Amino acid sequence: MAGAAPDFDAVVIGAGFSGIAMLKSLRDKLGLKVKVYEAGDTVGGTWYWNRYPGARCDSDSYIYCFTWDRQLLQDWEWTERYPEQPEILSYLEHVARRHDLKRDMQFNTRVTGAEFDEGANLWRVHTDKGDSVTARFLITAVGTLSATNIPPFKGLEQFKGKWYHTSQFPKTGVDFTAKRVAVVGTGATAVQAIPEIAQQAKHLTVFQRTANYCVPARNGKVDPDLVKARKADYDNIVKRIRESFFGQEHYFIPKSALEVPDEEREREFDRMWDAGGFAFWLANYQDMFFDQRANELCADYIRRKIRRTVKDPAVAEKLIPKGYYYGTKRQPLDTNYYETFNKDNVLLVDAATDGPIEEITGKGIRAGGKEYEFDIIVFATGFDAMTGPLKALNLRGRGGRKLEEQWADGPHTYLGIAVAGFPNLFTITGPQSPSVLTNMPVAIEQHVEWITECIDAMRKSGKTSIEATPDAQDQWVAHVNEVVSQTLMPSANSWYMGANIPGKPRTFLPYLGPEGVGGYRKKCDEIAAKGYEGFALA
Repeated sequence: MAGAAPDFDAVVIGAGFSGIAMLKSLRDKLGLKVKVYEAGDTVGGTWYWNRYPGARCDSDSYIYCFTWDRQLLQDWEWTERYPEQPEILSYLEHVARRHDLKRDMQFNTRVTGAEFDEGANLWRVHTDKGDSVTARFLITAVGTLSATNIPPFKGLEQFKGKWYHTSQFPKTGVDFTAKRVAVVGTGATAVQAIPEIAQQAKHLTVFQRTANYCVPARNGKVDPDLVKARKADYDNIVKRIRESFFGQEHYFIPKSALEVPDEEREREFDRMWDAGGFAFWLANYQDMFFDQRANELCADYIRRKIRRTVKDPAVAEKLIPKGYYYGTKRQPLDTNYYETFNKDNVLLVDAATDGPIEEITGKGIRAGGKEYEFDIIVFATGFDAMTGPLKALNLRGRGGRKLEEQWADGPHTYLGIAVAGFPNLFTITGPQSPSVLTNMPVAIEQHVEWITECIDAMRKSGKTSIEATPDAQDQWVAHVNEVVSQTLMPSANSWYMGANIPGKPRTFLPYLGPEGVGGYRKKCDEIAAKGYEGFALA
């Protein structure tokens, strides 16, 4: 190996699902010396930071977990179909204790930068606690939705009340009792938080820029017989979700929505609607994401549901999405979201019809020339998704090249797992991998397994450096863009396209491969089998 021995074989940044799985795999499978740095004071990642009212996962709990601990799949009992944030956090704490992972983790420590030392062929990693360590491999486990987006609202500093972002809620919670509250945003997070806050607040005003197509979650206790059946079938479930399109047991109807009789289509829509969860989004007719006419049939069904649920026709019309196709934005799952707007203490202020937010004032929010007074403002304005968390790490590759400069016009990766010019850097669920278009633990485990096998193969063959080639990277970026261009997805101003961040390049950030995460897994395995095709090893 070139140069001095590093302090660690690998440094992992982040201790959520990704960091936990990566540490466990490298340390216990390969016997490597690994250090995990985590900004929070314990494990959890997104489930540590996001503790807003109503925060819960929206993949079914029986597949929102690690599959490499087969005994834990049998032992762990989830209380609901979609567990809440505290329950997921306690699950991750349990995993960390069960496998004694915290001894290799350093909490309350943020990585402030890392550069690749070409002479020594290793990474030098720096933290806000003054650590400066070296590692052969640098692995980012920072999550796809962890760089908070607080839009630069004019006058925020003069607001006399209290304000919070949903991803930075105080651990003690917030008491909304007898308070006048504003929620800014109506994305997936807001859809979970708004019904909860409305139950507490004296008055709630929701500021909506873009209406969302919401489908019901249908959360609740899971039938004990179904739980038992799933536990008995876990080997097959794991195989199915790993080979599936979305990392879930959802499969498109292999027909066109346009070819079936109206009554049959309506029955299918009713069935998916009643089942709840992502069925309506991810198990609909196969041409929904490709054909505008098929998509319109799905959208019309949801519009009819909104009009039936919301009593005031004017409010219902504000809540009906306009200007983009159904399913091209992240699907929010709702529990009493539309019903909440029937409450006397809830007001909807829509940017298109009532006027956009102009500024934050000392007393509240001015929108459409009118001032609304509040005691508390909650910003549910999302994240600088996928690229934001990686750019924030201040990474420098060969020749001191900054990652954010290399990505000035959008991400350039190979498989969403490696970046040309950044040797021995692996990005778990990075941009241009399936990541946010799947059940995240499935995408995470696929990357963790692949990285582990790659490092193992390098050790066995005496290689100390692996790096994506510029050609392979260019071909992958072109492939990612070509695949998604055949769908309706790029037409929406979604965070998938980076459209929620002013000045962010407009490009599709995840990978919507022909066979989803299952096909992507096969592609990655083929590349490994061909001696890591598209990578330069030294």
